[in-house]
Amino acid sequence: MLIGAINIANGEANKVKNAITGAWDAVPATARDYKSKGIQWVVIGDWNYGEGSSREHAALEPRHLGGLAIITRSFARIHETNLKKQGMLPLTFSDPADYDKIDPTDKVDILCTELAVGKPITLRVHKQDGKTLDIKLSHTFNEGQMDWFKAGSALNFMSKSKA
Repeated sequence: MLIGAINIANGEANKVKNAITGAWDAVPATARDYKSKGIQWVVIGDWNYGEGSSREHAALEPRHLGGLAIITRSFARIHETNLKKQGMLPLTFSDPADYDKIDPTDKVDILCTELAVGKPITLRVHKQDGKTLDIKLSHTFNEGQMDWFKAGSALNFMSKSKA
């Protein structure tokens, strides 16, 4: 999961700083640590996120390891829907320039109570200096896909619908 992605904080692949321990480790190991502590996490990505041949696995693993959202400037074809099917929030910056306002040390809150078809959602960014910044994010969820998210995945939704 994301082992080939270059981290903007250090210019290296598969090496991220654990926000809790301060240790640098592999992306999957850090995600597993967050999951074990009940901490949801997000990915902030650039253009054409999800490009590649194993898109379904690339959507399944973040969900399995406790991810909540993938926030990008844009998604590769099909990957956005694969994320939705896994119960993830694929979100894009309403203004792509807002990507540059987020630093690797920032913490974020996604105001999920705002999630509605055709409406933007707010990303609240908490800077190290204590300031906050609100950024608008867009999504392409329709009503059926909203049910997938609420159920935790499309498979969960189908399972509950048959019960």
